[in-house]
Formats: sequence, structure tokens, C-alpha cells
Amino acid sequence: MSGNVLLEVEGLTKHFQGRRGFRRQGEAVRAVDDVSFVVREGETLGLVGESGSGKSTTGYCVLQLLKPTAGSVRFQGQELTSAPRAELRAARRELQIVFQDPYSSLDPRQTVEQIVADPLEIHRIGDRASRRRRVHELLDLVGIDPAFASRYPHEFSGGQRQRVGIARSLALDPKLLICDEPVSALDVSIQAQILNLMNELQRELGLAYLFIAHDLAVVRAVSDRIAVMRNGKILEEGDAEEVYVRPQHPYTKALLAAVPVADPRRMRAERERRRSTRAAAGAGA
Repeated sequence: MSGNVLLEVEGLTKHFQGRRGFRRQGEAVRAVDDVSFVVREGETLGLVGESGSGKSTTGYCVLQLLKPTAGSVRFQGQELTSAPRAELRAARRELQIVFQDPYSSLDPRQTVEQIVADPLEIHRIGDRASRRRRVHELLDLVGIDPAFASRYPHEFSGGQRQRVGIARSLALDPKLLICDEPVSALDVSIQAQILNLMNELQRELGLAYLFIAHDLAVVRAVSDRIAVMRNGKILEEGDAEEVYVRPQHPYTKALLAAVPVADPRRMRAERERRRSTRAAAGAGA
């Protein structure tokens, strides 16, 4: 990938103080432990691992929603961990997030128009008429009929709600989206639609993604590179196809083996292919 570096994370660490009984401090929990990676303009880095591996915490630390214990987060060359509040607020116009749960991430008391317009109002962009036009443009962009802008979240399906969440994240024309398991709460068929939408938006708008997920198959569908995470550490990183086809770390191999395959014949063929690959590697050694 030849694009300029957009996000550079170095030595990122986040510890939570544990508890042992009432008002007694226990051992610190190392949620993220010395994590480093880069995301370039227009690319997708997939951050994958099991639940509790530190993926989402990493994303929140990048956004400074959680303050890191140590390490550096540079976005477009600007250090975010020590940035004053005003500078951090300005940086967040180009650094947005898509949350995992399309139900709890939308305010049920607001209409879709109000939800999508919120970032514009917070950053004092435009007047009421221009914000309404922008909201309608964004809804159309993500496949929601602008005529539905006056409806409330409970009137939409899960997939439609996630489209609304994506529209909100695009309101300020960001360069990078942190996608925190954006399809894990959706049905498989709807997952494919949302992933296709995100690929289309990336091509059309030149977006970069830090795509967080626990499913390697999902990450493979959208990522240029993949970083595999476990117990707060990155164990393996590389080109998406290389990691998927020729994983090096035993944990990555275990993640791949856990991916369900609907066709039993295809599953057997895949197992045979992996045995052949291992046998050939052993013979070559």
C-alpha cells in the first residue's frame, strides 16, 4: 500500500486498575499492551481477535475516548494523547467511529434527521436548511430514503439503523473511520450488504478504515492488511490474503479453523488443502 500514513500508533498501552474486595486495589488488567500499527490513506487495516483481546479498547484509545496509559497516537502527524481539548475536538472532525450496536448507539428520542445532523450542530457547521440538505444527501448515500428522515430509530431494521449510524459518522467528511464490530449484531445476509456499502463508500470517498472484528472471514472481505490480536498484544500482521491463506502464528491458525463453513465438501477440501500446505512446508524444511 503506497498511500501516506494517516494514523500511526506506537507502543499503545492501556491498563485498568483491578479490584480485590471493597476498596482494595488488585493487579492491573493489561487490556492493551505495547500495540503498534499504521493506517494509510484509503486503506483498511483489519484488527481481529477473540472477545476480550483488547480490540475495542485499542479503537477507543485511538479516539481518546479512553486515555492511554502509555504510548503515542499520531493522526496526520498530530499527537493526540497530549493534544489540548480544542485541538482534539478539531481532529475528531476527521476521525469518527461506527459503533457495534445499531440499537443502543442511536438515541430513541431523536428522529433520524436529528441523529445525523448532531455532528454538524456540535461543530456549528451551516444553518438549519443546509444541515437538512446535508442529512438528506448522507441518507441517500447510505441507501436510506431521505423521506424517512422524520422517523425514529425503532421504525427501522437493524441493518437500516447501522446505515443511519454510518451516515452520522460521515457527516463531517472524515478521513478515517474506526469501525467497532459494525456487523456483528446483524444477520449474515445483512452483514454482506453493510460490508458492500462500506467498500463502496471507501472507493467513492477515499476513506480509510480501522476495522475491528472477531471474525476473520468478515475482516478478509474488507481489509488490505490484517493484524491479529490476543491478550492485548498484536501477534501477527500482514497482507490480508497472506494472513488468511498462509497464517504464521498458531493463534491465527486456530481462529481460521474456528470459522464455520456452510458446505461440508468445501470444508473437507479446505482441510485437505491446509494439510497439503503443512506437508509441503515440512518437506521443504
